[in-house]
Amino acid sequence: MLKKTIILILSILALSSCGWLIDKYQEKQDNTNSEIETKNGNIFAPWDYKYTIKQWNLERYYLLYVPKSYNWENTELILAFHGGMWTAEIMADNYGWIPKSDKEWFIVAFPNWASRFDSWKIGTWNAWNCCAYAVESKSNDVGFVKLIIDDIKSKANIDKIFATGMSNGWMFSHRLACEMSDTFTAIAAVAWTNNYDSCSPENPISVMHIHWKKDDHVLFDWWCGPKCVVDAETEFTSVADTIEDWVERNNCEDNPERVFENENGYCDLYSKCDDDVEVKLCVAKDWWHSWPGIGKSPKPDILETTTPSQAFSATDEIWDFFKTK
Repeated sequence: MLKKTIILILSILALSSCGWLIDKYQEKQDNTNSEIETKNGNIFAPWDYKYTIKQWNLERYYLLYVPKSYNWENTELILAFHGGMWTAEIMADNYGWIPKSDKEWFIVAFPNWASRFDSWKIGTWNAWNCCAYAVESKSNDVGFVKLIIDDIKSKANIDKIFATGMSNGWMFSHRLACEMSDTFTAIAAVAWTNNYDSCSPENPISVMHIHWKKDDHVLFDWWCGPKCVVDAETEFTSVADTIEDWVERNNCEDNPERVFENENGYCDLYSKCDDDVEVKLCVAKDWWHSWPGIGKSPKPDILETTTPSQAFSATDEIWDFFKTK
């Protein structure tokens, strides 16, 4: 009963905090660039876009950012998955992917999850054993991702495809690594651990994991923390076991190299894997359940405005990992 009450309160808070972000994103869309280039019958230009996709009887959407430098050459595509009870707008506005896109010349998409609400403001990703409505409704989120990729490929010339995510978006990114390793070159995600029973990727795939020693939602060593609000039957492994699983799947040498370290964090790299993929673990020692390196945490569940760990920039570390693949 207590967990249901907590979830209801968090949902109300998230609804109230997400509305202005959606309005802000819509305002940017309304100011469309007047100099739009047409290629192969498609209208496409550097700007913000919101696309709706029909999935059976549902209309779902994703946001897309095309960098100012896009010139119709092959480019990388990153799909960035928001956390539980967040939205695509929150992911787009707060995690540094849009300025990174402009600097590094990749296209980035922000899919929006399954929701029981018509507004699509509250919902979750179906990451096997978690979470909430997406699992209850058996939401075909993997199918949704395939439709998004096909839609973007019809508009732009895409080379390699990557996935990243936060919290529940972490879990879903790992599901994609397990089920779509023929599509994704690498995934890199923040703040959760394995919760699935089996994973047999068709191909080796590079995986990066970022976690906090003090994470109060998903404990570093095992299980849900004091602020974890998912169902009790959802079991989570430790960070060490999560990494070990991917090292074994990719047949890597179990002898990591410390490639980064400062007083508040470190990164270990597992290499010499099949097909030259890599597994990387980055740990921030000085914060909780948030995205390292951003100016403030946009977590709508507690309306947190404090500054997360600055041990390293998760966005920078993830892109550095992707661009070598």
